[in-house]
Parts: sequence; C-alpha cells; structure tokens
Amino acid sequence: MDENTINSLREALKVSPDNIPLRHHLAEMLIQANRIAEAETEYLELMKLSPDLKTKTGLATVYFKQEAYSKCNVILEEIIESGNAGFDVYILYTRALVKEKAIGAAIQAYQKALKLNPGFQDEELDKELRTTTFIGEDIDLEEFENNFIQKPNINFQDVGGMDQVKKEIDLKIIKPLLHPELYKAYGKKMGGGILLYGPPGCGKTYIARATAGQVNAKFISVGLSDILDMWIGSSEKNLHQVFEVARQNTPCVLFFDEIDALGASRSDMKQSAGRHLINQFLQELDGIDLSNEGILILGATNTPWHLDPAFRRPGRFDRIIFVPPPDEAAREAIFKLKLKDKPIDKIDYAGLAKKFENYSGADIEALVDIAIEEKLEASFTDGIPKPITTNDLIQAGKKHKPSTQEWFTTAKNFALFANESGLYDDILTHLKIKK
Repeated sequence: MDENTINSLREALKVSPDNIPLRHHLAEMLIQANRIAEAETEYLELMKLSPDLKTKTGLATVYFKQEAYSKCNVILEEIIESGNAGFDVYILYTRALVKEKAIGAAIQAYQKALKLNPGFQDEELDKELRTTTFIGEDIDLEEFENNFIQKPNINFQDVGGMDQVKKEIDLKIIKPLLHPELYKAYGKKMGGGILLYGPPGCGKTYIARATAGQVNAKFISVGLSDILDMWIGSSEKNLHQVFEVARQNTPCVLFFDEIDALGASRSDMKQSAGRHLINQFLQELDGIDLSNEGILILGATNTPWHLDPAFRRPGRFDRIIFVPPPDEAAREAIFKLKLKDKPIDKIDYAGLAKKFENYSGADIEALVDIAIEEKLEASFTDGIPKPITTNDLIQAGKKHKPSTQEWFTTAKNFALFANESGLYDDILTHLKIKK
C-alpha cells in the first residue's frame, strides 16, 4: 500500500478533521495495509462523528481482524436488530460466530446471507456449515454411538455443594430410575423431561453428566449445532436420529444444551422451517410412535422465559430445576479443581470462596486464568514458574466481575412481573425477595 497516499490523507485530515468521507477512505486503506490498530483509531473517531452503518461495519471488521470476536459480534448484532443488515454484515457475523464456535447461530446467519446472495460460495464456510455432524437418513449409527455416547466417570460426590439441586434431582430423576418396579406398579412410566435453568457458566452441563453417572446410565450431550442443518427437512431427521440412538441405549440421559434456541417460542418463528423443527421435537418428547421408556431427557437454558410453553406441558419438560451460582462450598471446590497441579502457595480456599460470592464456575476459571497470565509474565524474566497466591486471585477479581449479575437483573423482572404460575419463585428465594 502506498505510504505516501496514507500520509497525504493524514495531512488532509489535519486541515479538515471532520471530513467523514476522507476519514473513511483513510481507515479503509489502513485495513488494506493491515495496519489494524491505526484503522481502529480512525473508526473510533468516526463513531463520534458519524456512527452510521458504514462506520459500525468498519469497526466490526477491525475487531474481527484483531480476533476480538465478542466486540465484533456486539456491533453486528446491533446492526442486525436495527433491520439495516445487508449481505456483508451477515457474512462477517457468520465468520465471527464460527470463530467463537457458535455453530448453530452461524448456520442461521449464513442462511440469511445466502438468501441475499444465493450464488455466494466460500470453501471454508461451506465446509464448516453446510455439512453437519449428522447426515439425515444416511447417519452411521455405530459411528454416532462411538463418538457421542459417553459413560460418565463422575457422580454427585464430584459435585461440590449444590445440595438443594442434587436433592431435587434425586427425588425427581434418580429414584424413579433406580426403582422402576414401583413406578410400574402404579402404572407410571420411568423417564421424562427435566429443564435446568439459571445463569450461564453455573454447571448445568456438569450436573447433567453427574446425574447420568449417579444412575450408571449412558449420556448423550447434544448442542444446537449438532442438530441444525442448512437444508430444510434435514434438521428434523437429525433430531429423530438422536432420539433413536437414545432409545436403543437405555437407560440413557439425553442432554440438550442451548434448548432455548432449539425450542424458542413458535410465535417468534418467522420461518416455517423453525416451526417444523419445534413440532418434531415435541413429537419426539411425547414418544407417540416410539416409547421413551428409560430415557431421561434433560434440557439446559439460560432463558426459560423464551421457551415455547408447549415444552412445559405434562410429559415434556414439566419439571423445572433452578441451578443457581455455586454456593460457598461449591466455589471452594471449583477453586481447588481449577488450581490443581498448578504452582501455588498456601491458597486460602475458604477465604476465596467467601469473598467471591455470585461468581459462576466460568467466572472462577476466568480469575484463575488472569492470575496465571500475570504469573507467566513475571516468570519470563528467569524462566522459573512463580506460584499463584491468594492475593493474586483477589487482584484478579478487580479485573473480572461476576457475570451472573446481569442475568439476575433480567430474571428478577420475569420473577416479579411474569410469574403467575410461580415458575420462577426459586429466583426470588435466591435473591431473598418476598412476593
């Protein structure tokens, strides 16, 4: 890239600093020259002068090139929500979602991009998004079983704290599976659906896996990206095949993560394909044509208020368990787990657990990562690993605040003002709010 041209544009901006087209031209040339930090400076200045679609897209592109994918996606989602997104925005959004391993959302973004430009092809995106884990009727069941069916080696003894959650699961899930003859005597089927909900990063997947281990059942964990397929009709086949494998491997815990995305309210679905997938899921849950005897279906969601009410009818996800942030005992156990086999010096685990109230398991992992990065930097001088101390983790807490607070702000509103059935009473109890 011509250095003289960039310098000339800078000189021109000194004379006319509010010249928006000129600054856009400079920012674009800086991106082409791979001078990304300088381009970011120009786009941030443009955000003050003219925060329009072009500026926001340019800034999102800068963040993508800096591998700051979360920042990139925040900007792009704002553009999409405003209704101004074009093909370029959806493609950039797709690429950033792929980088964040949010494959289900990436597929949906890519579908929208291809509607705007049906002839578009991209080898990397097509390989990642047009072929999925399952392939409809041609699925290799043996390969699926080898790759997806697990026999968890953890149980409730490996779950620190969370006594109330474990008690509820024991009463609602484990005892029916361990005493099927009692249920048969009363004409009740063993199995059913349980919905785990709560803030992100608080161990819903871990407790589901431990539940399977507790009853010595097989465990299948399925994410939205494993189900969604680019082609209409294939997603429903994929979903059916997942249930079929579970039916052939009872007793089995079938765990659906991101179920709020898979089971979003049908009234919110603008595309018939989405409604068809939900209807297929409801049919599988009901087990009308094929029995779900011996299958425990667990779903995890951060936003139960977005789930289609049909999912919560009797025989489906009719039992709902709140998974709060880890309590003090659980936080202590998580700190010990995350610091295991790392160089440490006299860690006050009990003190840390007490101090970091409302921190999720993911938040605690972030604290440990921050402390490790600080110690790595200090260790580079002489090559000797420096031990992590209690104070290092306390200092890390100044850089990373609990992510659960934002969730509770939203959840509290639903619990107070959209809770006629008492579905979210556990949230109010956790927050010590009286109805």
